[in-house]
Amino acid sequence: MSEDQNSSDSALPSLLQALNQCRTSVPATDEALNFLTGVLKSRELNALVNVHGQISNRVKDECFHPILSNGLQIAVEVLDLLTTRKNLSPDFEEICSLLKNPHLQRLLDVHDAVAQKDYNPRLSELPQDVDKDEETIKIAQLVKSDEPLGSAQSAEPIVGATIATDEQTGKYVVARVFHGGAAYRSGLIHVGDEVWEVNGINVEWKPPSDVLKILQNSEGTIKFKLIPADGKHAVCESKVRVRAHFDYVASLDPFIPCREAGLDFVKGDILHIVNQDDGEWWQARRDGDRTTRAGLIPSRAHQERMILRERSQIGKRTDQAFSPSLASLTGCKSSLQASPNCASRTKTKKIMYDSTENDDFDREEIPTYEEVAKLFPRPGVYRPIILIGPPGVGRNELRRRLIATDPEKFRTPTPFTSRPIRPGEVNGKEYFFVTREKMEEEHEAGNFIEFGEYKGNLYGTSVESVKMLVDAGHVCVMNPHYQALKMLRSPQLKPFIIYIKPPAFDVIKETRAVAYARSTFDENNSRGFTDDEFKEILRSAERVEFLYGHLFDEVIVNADLSAAFEQLVRSVSRVENEPLWVPASWVQ
Repeated sequence: MSEDQNSSDSALPSLLQALNQCRTSVPATDEALNFLTGVLKSRELNALVNVHGQISNRVKDECFHPILSNGLQIAVEVLDLLTTRKNLSPDFEEICSLLKNPHLQRLLDVHDAVAQKDYNPRLSELPQDVDKDEETIKIAQLVKSDEPLGSAQSAEPIVGATIATDEQTGKYVVARVFHGGAAYRSGLIHVGDEVWEVNGINVEWKPPSDVLKILQNSEGTIKFKLIPADGKHAVCESKVRVRAHFDYVASLDPFIPCREAGLDFVKGDILHIVNQDDGEWWQARRDGDRTTRAGLIPSRAHQERMILRERSQIGKRTDQAFSPSLASLTGCKSSLQASPNCASRTKTKKIMYDSTENDDFDREEIPTYEEVAKLFPRPGVYRPIILIGPPGVGRNELRRRLIATDPEKFRTPTPFTSRPIRPGEVNGKEYFFVTREKMEEEHEAGNFIEFGEYKGNLYGTSVESVKMLVDAGHVCVMNPHYQALKMLRSPQLKPFIIYIKPPAFDVIKETRAVAYARSTFDENNSRGFTDDEFKEILRSAERVEFLYGHLFDEVIVNADLSAAFEQLVRSVSRVENEPLWVPASWVQ
């Protein structure tokens, strides 16, 4: 039992005991004391105290807060999905019946309204017989709390809102209302309202510093006299969620209109965008954050300009070409994943790759935000597991170990080749053996995830082979070249992309030496890694992160192979059992 509940249960007996002591020490009529005693002993009051204790106890629980604010919409979507299916089981029919129940739908509607805080007071419409020449005034009184206060360039934050000087009229107007703040919750203050008085002091033509002092010196409540802006104002929050692809610290941003109102976040955070009316600055919360007031973050357009500006200042990075890995296609030793020099040593005539998936195209991407939604796992339908990383980081070994845990469940797609079938090989098992002309035709049609030539023979992995494994109920595990991500990361496949990252130079050198790791840059795996090869792995990793880091769902640092494998197993389990954030287009 919680302390709150214990204090609630002991409160009434304590009061009764104190009341009995008053009979001898405080002059009072027996009638008054009997009345108070009767009230404290009444079943109704005791029941109310018990309810209060239960609520105080439960309010600390996570489940007391809404998980989502679109329950009715989800219920309707589920109902639409089920009603399109034939021969439903009794359980599905029961679900359909429940979801069609008007009482349940109304309950979900009320839940969503509460979750969206769509129950705040609104000003009533003005009567139609009001004199149009008479200026309408509204008065809003807000309780001052810990909302941001302080000067911020041309805007002065007030209780959950900012005011700025109108460039045309020179008067103060409400520039922004923060969702969840006091001004927003009141429903009385809107963007564009002209601020006439603050706590009875006329602020017209006063300098910004004077207005700020009035706000800072106000105690308890702040009373605003406003001239309403034209038009109606919606107060419902947007339901958009995005994944951030960059770090942001508001206090270091010289362009933010109000630093005190900024929202800090790091790359990978899921943000709830509650307002996008301002083309430069959005209002957002971290998803699941209990704080009531939204903060300012740069809009997508604003951040893209900042990134382009930064890139133009530091100049373009020096790029070096990488050859795609063919080890997974040819069945050769892992040494053939290797370095740019591997091709010359093995007399490979030519390495090809889909021209639409080159680094010049990737470099044009400016990752800022990606709209996301929760993807719920479906029994028997598994998302492909894609291991991305630089050659030599250990992706092959991690894939091999994962498949070995359950070879029937975890599969790798069968590649295609134009080389002749060898004795003992079975078409469709080691490879799909097709003609060179057929492979070139499929390549031109864009049907290969990977495609290359080794010792005069073509090798490739097709999109269809991945789909076949998924449709058959297997978990497709791949470690393709990083350029293949553009084709793999699609609504049809919905892959979970794990980046296998090398540790720092000293760590990778020490751990590989302890494990007697053989160099994947050597064709025969006859020696250990050299320092130059470790540096090559790290340089390649930096390039992969720069170009594709915004596409990764998880990062595993392969400092210790056993620890990295345990993390991989946990990640695969999460993909199968937990709802995870994915691009919104995959869910819609």
